[in-house]
Amino acid sequence: MYFVDTLEFEGLGNRSYLAGDARSAVVIDPPRDIDQVIAAAARRGVRIAYVAETHVHNDYVSGGLELARVTGAAYLVPTAANVSFARTPVADGDTVGVDGHLVLRAVATPGHTPHHTSYVLEEDGRGVAAFTGGSLLIGTVGRPDLVEPRLTEELARAQHASAHRLADELDDAVPVLPTHGFGSFCSSSQAEGEATTIGQERTSNDALTLDVDTFVARMLAGLEDVPAYYAHMGPANAAGPAPIDLTPPAPADAERIAKRLAAGEWVVDLRSRVAFAEGHVAGAFNFEGEGKLATYLAWLIPWGKPVTLLADTPGQIAQAQRELARVGIDRPTAAATGDPASWVREGEELASFPRATFADLAGVRERGEEVVVLDVRRDSERANGYVEDSVHIPIHELHGRTGEVPQGTVWVHCAGGMRAAIAASLLDAAGRDVVAVDDSFDAARAAHLTVTRPCP
Repeated sequence: MYFVDTLEFEGLGNRSYLAGDARSAVVIDPPRDIDQVIAAAARRGVRIAYVAETHVHNDYVSGGLELARVTGAAYLVPTAANVSFARTPVADGDTVGVDGHLVLRAVATPGHTPHHTSYVLEEDGRGVAAFTGGSLLIGTVGRPDLVEPRLTEELARAQHASAHRLADELDDAVPVLPTHGFGSFCSSSQAEGEATTIGQERTSNDALTLDVDTFVARMLAGLEDVPAYYAHMGPANAAGPAPIDLTPPAPADAERIAKRLAAGEWVVDLRSRVAFAEGHVAGAFNFEGEGKLATYLAWLIPWGKPVTLLADTPGQIAQAQRELARVGIDRPTAAATGDPASWVREGEELASFPRATFADLAGVRERGEEVVVLDVRRDSERANGYVEDSVHIPIHELHGRTGEVPQGTVWVHCAGGMRAAIAASLLDAAGRDVVAVDDSFDAARAAHLTVTRPCP
């Protein structure tokens, strides 16, 4: 009896899969930290016979090449993918025997990339699972604009055709098992739900319910900014990523932290936004380890900038190091844990700033106090309503645009508090007086703040 195990990577919004039978298995789209995959195979008592990539990934560094080397597995990569390493090229219709009566069949599904390939797991000739990578996702498809702007519309049309090909070839009961779509910015829109089938997608996915012209127009209109670090992921994967190095970083004392800051390097505090606001090293930035650390830090940081990590415990440092390595931020310069008071030199004090709610903001405005309201949500979020007279700078643009924030105390908000905390730390490090609104945006209306929509 076949099995499919899902490996979730919530920080990036992706999944990898281990599928097989009693003796052998295939891994689909593995993460860079391959120890997790090897452990999953060991729990099943199976040999990894194949490692398969659906495409050259744009949002994370793949562990496929290293996993194949370590395990001796054949490394399946789409024939048309332009890569610089030896691999087993696969084209549309190619099959490999995974274990006894299990076969993996390659299905060309261009759209997310020109060479994108899905894989159908077949048992005794019957499709039992579809690993769709960045093609057919839950309620949506992978975005088509990550390869070359001039190809975007062509690839969007290819996504429509690929989705229909999968729906036409597979039974309604076949599970759809995508790599992207669980918060990943590789998804053309944010999907809802954790599981789906071909039949469910047939009735709910725009790619399968809309004509191609309507689908393409709607998709292209909804595409948002691409995370800046994506520009580095594709080339790294095409060249063949180096093995991951998760050895602990060098310890940092207060003097070393101060030197890192003075050198213009990034000191990143991984603690909760509540703890950071109450007391932190002046000049440090707050990226919560429990949030989308890899996505937002990699998006905002100048590429290649050295990073020093601060956290409550060594375990938090280790987890952050693992997540950051998945997006190519390989080796922290140093790290410190424990009491934040030990992170500053003798005679220096920790910095702090207040947190507040939308009700607090309403009270300030009712009293007639002059404050700046800064909205750091994405364009699509703001299009659904914003606080009247607020300034809008999306979080991923703020580090380069702090000079555009009007003078005065800045009340910064997002949709829930995490991005507001990042923004508040950026502004605090720049010497601005800031208040972090740690609240759901839904509370803005409840607080009787005027929420309006942009003019069409």
